[in-house]
This record gives sequence, structure tokens and C-alpha cells, in this order.
Amino acid sequence: MDFRNAIDESLAWASRWFDYAVTPWFFYQAAIIVTLFLVAKLAAQRIEPLVENRARQIKGHPGLLRVVVALLRRTDWILFTVFLLAALVLMRAVTWPSRSHFIYIALSLSLAWLFASVLSRIIRNRFVARALGWLTWIYAALVILGIDDDTAAFLDGLAIPLGAVRLSALMVLKAALLLIATVWLAVVVGKYIDERVRISEELTPSIRVLVGKVAKVGLVLVAGVIALSSVGLDLTALTIFSGAVGVGLAFGLQKVVSNFVSGIIILLDKSIKPGDTISLEGTFGWVRELRARFVSVVTRDGREYLIPNEDFITQRVINWSFSDNLVRLDVNFGVSYDADPHKVSELAIKAAMSVGRVEADRRPVCWLTDFGESSLNFVLRFWIHDPQQGLTNVRGRVLLALWDTFRENGIDIPYPHREIIMKPDGRAEKSGGR
Repeated sequence: MDFRNAIDESLAWASRWFDYAVTPWFFYQAAIIVTLFLVAKLAAQRIEPLVENRARQIKGHPGLLRVVVALLRRTDWILFTVFLLAALVLMRAVTWPSRSHFIYIALSLSLAWLFASVLSRIIRNRFVARALGWLTWIYAALVILGIDDDTAAFLDGLAIPLGAVRLSALMVLKAALLLIATVWLAVVVGKYIDERVRISEELTPSIRVLVGKVAKVGLVLVAGVIALSSVGLDLTALTIFSGAVGVGLAFGLQKVVSNFVSGIIILLDKSIKPGDTISLEGTFGWVRELRARFVSVVTRDGREYLIPNEDFITQRVINWSFSDNLVRLDVNFGVSYDADPHKVSELAIKAAMSVGRVEADRRPVCWLTDFGESSLNFVLRFWIHDPQQGLTNVRGRVLLALWDTFRENGIDIPYPHREIIMKPDGRAEKSGGR
């Protein structure tokens, strides 16, 4: 019986539409729609170049540029939608609403297509973009058929009691859509604030990162509260439930929370900041970026290590540029006993000074440290101001400068020799010599 009633209602609806489609006002509206579409096309040809010139001036904001480009490519449809809305308001103000129903349908379809197409370009997640596009077309179809209120009432009837809260399918759907919209907007605004703070010269690097993190997290939390409150969800009624969920998340996400808190501590005590040169568990490099969960450290060979923030709190870290960028390096070497140690010290200092990265303000020093088995042993100490450029390479250049200087001045760098003397009775005797 229900199936037959549905068929009868569908036939009656089709009959009414056929009767409406042969009325003069239907053709008037069709003519208006076609005319407005042509006018929108012509107007878009004039407006698009002006907007495109302004869009080319957007630098450093890829997210904003992506939105502007998506809207720019649909300028004609935006104008067409605006013209349809103006025509609908005007016609309903001067005549019966039934005489503008076809324009209302065209406006609904235009809005649905515009919304879905723009979302497909803005949202990078293809699944989310397609899901929102399908929801948009479904809602437009419900509005055109005039059953959007009945559908909303049906979804609202699918509810379960959750303490003092009545949780319905309609509420969940509205909350999900509002969460997606508000959180996306919060992320965009947070990224914009973060970018503006990062280029500020009035703040220290640590404060820039801290302000960016607080802005991002705070905006997302506010967006979530606004979305849930907008659908009529009483947040105070979910206190016990959210507390239980919070305890469960605290155990399950213990490491995540620990890394996040450690990151905040690092930023507050300014122990590590972007650009610092650090060593941690054999990893030497400079800090590229501080994130909520990890620190990005780039080594000299181009590898990027993502080290959890907690490691910087619980383990020993060498920050080569904590107070300043000056770092002292030692180079050990030995020369022959035939050389004059006073002259060797002078030549070693001169060789170190010839290397460009060695600090001239802090003069290198060279000390005799040991009378070795086969050499006079020295240590050459010098300072550099750019440890992020590498330590091994500057040591290598100083060693090459020592080699060239000693060869020019006839100073030998000895190495151990071993002689084996064969006795007549066949026994071997080992003796050392230079």
C-alpha cells in the first residue's frame, strides 16, 4: 500500500510539474535565466583580468592563493548566482512566489555546483572533498523537491538519550559539518597568524614559535566549542563523559602529551631555538623547526632528523650556539724532534689564521702538550663563529694549512717505524726506531 501511495504521489508531482512547465511564466523565467547567464559571462570577461592582477601580488600565502584561484576560475558562475539571487528577490517582491519557482531551482543548482566545485579545489583530501560535494548535491535535491524539512524531522527522530542530552542523527550531522568548517577556518587563520609572527623582528625565535603554536591550538579548541554549542549541544552535560574519555586519552596518548608539554617547556626556557647548532646522541646539525611533537634537525649531509621533544628534556643535549655562536675547536698534531718547538707554535698559529672561517679577533693558540715516543705533540686551538656550517670541514682545512706550512719550512711530521732484526740462530728481535 505504501509503495502504491509513493507511485501515486510521484505521478501527481510529475503532473504538476508538467502543468507548470507549459505556463507562460515558466518560459519567462527560462528567458531570464539564459539572459542572466550571458550577462554574467560578459561581465566575468571584464572582471577576471582585474582580479587576476591583484591575485598575482599574493606572495607567501599558498592557502589564500589557492582559494583566490579557485574563485577566480568561477567568476562567471559567482556572478550568475548573484544575479539569480537578485532576480529571485525582485520577482518575489512584485509577484507571486510560484512565478519565480524555476529561478529558485536554478539558484539552488548554481549554488550547489559552485560550492562543490570550489571545495574540490580548496580541500586537498579527496575523500573529504567528495563527501562534502555529495552532501551538497543531496541537500540541493531535497530543497528543490521541497522535502528538506521532512528529512530534517526524520533525522531528528533518530535519537538516543545520553544522560541529559538527546543525541540525534541530525545533531551529529550538523555538528560534523560545523566542525569541519570551523576547524578548517581556524587552521587557515592559525597558519596566517603563524606566518605573520615568524617574520616579526620584534620577537625572539622561541617566542615566535610559541605564539604560533598557542594560536593554532587555541583557535582549533575555540572552533570546536563554537561548533558544538551552535547545534544546541549542552557541553556541561557531557562533563562526566568527557572526563572519562579524557582519562582514556591520557593513557593512550601519554607520549603525545609528553612531547607537546616538552615542546612548550623548550620554548619557554629558550634552551633550543630555530637556527641553533646542537648535538644529541651522535646527531650533529642545526635546528630547522620546532613542532608540537618533535624538533626538526638538519645534518650536514642533508638528512633531516625528527627528534621527539621529550628527548631534549630527558637527555643530555649539547647546544653549540646557546649563549653565542662562538665555538672553540682543537687540532692535535706532532712534529719531528729535529724541529724547533717555538717556531712550530708560531707557524701553526699562522696556518690557522690563514683559514677564512677561523676567528681573527680571538687569536689561535698552540701549546706543546707531550714528548711522545716519536714526536713532539702539540694542540692547536682556534675559534669559529659559524658552527652550523660544519666542524669537520674547518678542522680539515686547518690540517691542510698545517701540512703546507710545515712542508714549506722543512718541518717533518713523523710516524712510528718498526725494524725486525734476524739473529743468526733464527730468533727474531724487534727494536723500535724512528
